[in-house]
Amino acid sequence: MSARLSSATDYAALLDKYDTWMFDCDGVLWHGDRLIEGAVDVLSLLRRQKKKVLFVTNNATKSRKSYKGKFDQLGVEAHVDEIYGSAYAAAVYISSVIKLPKDKKVYVIGMKGLEEELRDEGVSFLGGTDPADCTVAPFDLADFTPDPAVAAVVCGLDTAINYTKLSKAFQYLTLPNAAGRCHFLATNEDSTYPAGAGLLPGAGAISAPLRYALGRDPVSIGKPARTMLDCIKAKVDYDPARTIMVGDRLNTDILFGQAGGLATLLVLTGITTEADITGPNASNIVPDFVTSSIADLHLGVAGK
Repeated sequence: MSARLSSATDYAALLDKYDTWMFDCDGVLWHGDRLIEGAVDVLSLLRRQKKKVLFVTNNATKSRKSYKGKFDQLGVEAHVDEIYGSAYAAAVYISSVIKLPKDKKVYVIGMKGLEEELRDEGVSFLGGTDPADCTVAPFDLADFTPDPAVAAVVCGLDTAINYTKLSKAFQYLTLPNAAGRCHFLATNEDSTYPAGAGLLPGAGAISAPLRYALGRDPVSIGKPARTMLDCIKAKVDYDPARTIMVGDRLNTDILFGQAGGLATLLVLTGITTEADITGPNASNIVPDFVTSSIADLHLGVAGK
């Protein structure tokens, strides 16, 4: 059963117990372009107490550099090396785990941020934001000449998704390939994501047509997969026993923390609601701690 935090003493004990704090962003720190009240104060509190602060997001539309721009715009202190997104993790996975040869390419269903991370990792790609693939014209297989260098397809959130991109990706994933079977990767499998005014389809919904057409699941890179945590471990020295993952979503954030042996704190300002964790239909994913909002952590100062 989760421990429901409520008193200043509860929050003070939590602050003392953990040295590294990993935060999801959408639904925890902000909604769209609107900060969650108290988020900046709590992050400042953690930094004053010499805690390590990391931001772990499944958002694959932005590179770490451009994501920092959002932090800056909202007045949230963050450094590029504190930000771990699924676009970055996917690029690292392709370059360092798959070790895609330099003469091979990736076909991208995704946006500028994913392309930027691939470029920074030295990975060649096509598709993505290429105007030729963002067309609304009907796709004609007779006009398509596949690039024989494509050895992987990576699919992230793409707000310009269309039949042309899906068709080209499908072709690459089914055509014979001299290098072997084409890798099928997803930056993450979030079914939805919280926008400013509500929910919209997430990256998992974008890759779903390919999964259905292929009868094949992609390798998912982002939360709750361990790949994201391996990426962080390669860059940050932390003790899992003194690390806590703060998130708003049970099947990504909380599972991610549990898979890595981290403590987990669920906040109720995003996807997960009270009904999801209580009553007869409650999820079997149980966080260690639950609180209404990240802002509640500020009460820990009063508890000391």
